[in-house]
Amino acid sequence: MPALMAQGLNKFFNIFSPLSAGYYGLQHIILSMCFMALCRIKNPEQLKQYAPGELGKLLGLDRVPEVGTFRKKLQQIIQQSKGDDIHQALFHSWVEAMPESFFYIDGHVRVYHGDQANLPKRFVSREKLCLSGTTEFWVNDQSGLPLMVITSELNSKLKEAVEEIIPKILQEFPSKNESSTEPVFVVVMDRESYEPAWFKKLWDEHKIAVITYRKNVKDKWDKNLFKPYSVKVFEQDVTMLLHEQKTQLDGHCFREVRKCSEDNHQTAIITTHPSLEIALIARKMFARWNQENFFKYLIENFDFDRMVEYGTEPVKQCAEIVNPQYRQLTYQIKKAKDKKQRLEAKLLKKLEAREQETVNKAMKIIAQSSQLIAQINQYKVDIEMLLAERKAIPARITIAQMPEEKRYNKLKQEGKKIKNAIIMLAYRAESAMYNTLRDFYKYTDKEGRIIINEIFTSEADIIPDYQNKTLTVKLHSLSTPRANDAVIKLCQLLNETETIYPYTNLRLIYQTVAG
Repeated sequence: MPALMAQGLNKFFNIFSPLSAGYYGLQHIILSMCFMALCRIKNPEQLKQYAPGELGKLLGLDRVPEVGTFRKKLQQIIQQSKGDDIHQALFHSWVEAMPESFFYIDGHVRVYHGDQANLPKRFVSREKLCLSGTTEFWVNDQSGLPLMVITSELNSKLKEAVEEIIPKILQEFPSKNESSTEPVFVVVMDRESYEPAWFKKLWDEHKIAVITYRKNVKDKWDKNLFKPYSVKVFEQDVTMLLHEQKTQLDGHCFREVRKCSEDNHQTAIITTHPSLEIALIARKMFARWNQENFFKYLIENFDFDRMVEYGTEPVKQCAEIVNPQYRQLTYQIKKAKDKKQRLEAKLLKKLEAREQETVNKAMKIIAQSSQLIAQINQYKVDIEMLLAERKAIPARITIAQMPEEKRYNKLKQEGKKIKNAIIMLAYRAESAMYNTLRDFYKYTDKEGRIIINEIFTSEADIIPDYQNKTLTVKLHSLSTPRANDAVIKLCQLLNETETIYPYTNLRLIYQTVAG
């Protein structure tokens, strides 16, 4: 509870209006969702697997809501349409506490297997397939903590998402003097957004610096140019061979930093930041794996792709997309060209094998390959027909121009916005406790998350004292003595926060029977 409060739990109670009269209020539903996330209860239906009275005591009630009641109350919160407001409020509070203004932006595809929505397809790297789904673009800090998430209506590219995110970030930063050489903030991305002219535009118009990998690197720098630098990655100091040079890309000048490995493999990084040290550039770029680890952890532990509410809603009818028919014809042309090239290579291989033969024998081989030549010619005809057919249709159309039965729509988003806000809050609270463990538990890197999860799911006694205005939480013994020793110190730190349980006057006191 102290960690949830510190990360912005009260903002939910301030932004959302009280629910209609009933046994369960706004605070009960919000707290239930937070506790469910931390206890890895992934949806309301899973509440049936737990004793309702025991979970109810966490809320100060005789039981948690029944599944049907929970969903009705959640729907009342969703209908307030304040998902964007809570995200902006949380983002504002989290950005204020950031020591450095580095923002990591990347997309995550929520795969959709239903039949209600007609969603565009997107390549899903973890599945290695093109599947229907919705793309969410997440903004994290350099340690992997989430800051913001936006949902693309039509699977926009990363560049388009960044252009939508930038104004939201700029709201939190005062405008700098135009003569200043330092960036307002720095965006770190992967190669998907690679466009040197756009990087230069971000700097010229907004003083926003970019750090990303360089694409299409064909040359190699002399290995003797690289020097060792100490770089801190994932809380560990490692030595990297680095070198920096100026480089011209699409007529624009960039700083290029390369990391050289033992086998002379060179990883190229470009940036528009004018003054960041070479070791810090490498550190910030390779820290992007914290965001990948964040996605992996949320998928495994929070099931954050699960739908909250069912149904669809229309997208902007004026939105332009690639014509699905044009895309299909392009795919057919590509496949036909690939097949034709394979047949041509097969024919060439036969001729090369007989290159020492006489002309008459060579003609005989060609005659024997007539079927192969006929197939090649047929593919040539097919490709010309497909090209002519594609030329007759527009490459891009609006949603309104699509056939009604195939017209794209989108899944309802408001419920997912609220769920994302709860997950971000829960993850940050868990991470805050994890980072606190580092001060006194030397196995935190290996066992920290395991111990935190064990604390959340272990049994405890909850003892209210209305006369002294305290609420004592006495945790039962954990699995190992060293875990119990860590929890004793953690309880001491939590007690120093003097946290008041929401909507009561009871101060939380943490104890453990092991102490």
